[in-house]
Amino acid sequence: MAEHITIRNAAGTWVVRAGGAILGESDRALELTEGSYPPVIYFPREDVGMAFLEKSDSSTRCPHKGVASYYTVCLPAGDMPDAAWSYEAPIASMAAIAGHIAFYTDRITVERL
Repeated sequence: MAEHITIRNAAGTWVVRAGGAILGESDRALELTEGSYPPVIYFPREDVGMAFLEKSDSSTRCPHKGVASYYTVCLPAGDMPDAAWSYEAPIASMAAIAGHIAFYTDRITVERL
């Protein structure tokens, strides 16, 4: 694992909401801390209503985590393009976040209950 990245179990139960809808809730979320960036909560896909998410054509590459795929959050009030991301096949040292999805907290509410 990159020395500046830490992954640990996120204490407690976490919820993700958008547009008044609960998109997911988990007591198995992971907290990833990278350098001086704010921590990011990664939710297991099984704990997220993936029916609200549509994979987009967007992707980015992080030298420490691998290729990120992006998702549009689709709600009756409107779509939120590329509001979530996932490292579907992260580099080996980041394998813990495989099967998890994270959300941009400037558009989506992620909070501990």
